[in-house]
Amino acid sequence: MARNFFSNLLEWKALLTPLQYKVMRRDGTERSGSSPLDKIYADGTYHCRGCDLDVYPSTTKFDSGTGWPSFWQSLPDVVRTKDDRFLLRVRTEVHCRRCGSHFGHIFDDGPAPTGKRHCLNGVSLVFSGA
Repeated sequence: MARNFFSNLLEWKALLTPLQYKVMRRDGTERSGSSPLDKIYADGTYHCRGCDLDVYPSTTKFDSGTGWPSFWQSLPDVVRTKDDRFLLRVRTEVHCRRCGSHFGHIFDDGPAPTGKRHCLNGVSLVFSGA
C-alpha cells in the first residue's frame, strides 16, 4: 500500500506546478487576488484540475470580495467535505469527490438561496466556457 501511495504522490508532482501541488494535494491556499478565475463571470462550468470532473456551474458564482473564486453551491454529488481544525478553529474543507483534490473551504456567510460561500483556490479549477 505504501508503494502505491508514494508513486501516486510522485505522479501528482509530475503533473502539477509546485503551487498546484501545494494546494491540491497538501491542502494549501493560493494568495488572495492571484487567480484570474476570480474575475471570470462568463457562462460555463468549472472543472477539477486533477480529474476534469465538472464541479461548479457559473450560475452559482458570485463576487465575494475576498479575492478567491466563490460559489454558493456545487453541482450535485461532486464534492466532499471534512473538518479542518488548523489553528484551533474548525472550518469545512471542500475536496473533489473523485480524485480528492483540495478546492478550498465552505463558510456560512454566502448569499441566498444556500447561505454558503464555497471559497475556492483557482489553481484547483479549470474554466470551460459554454
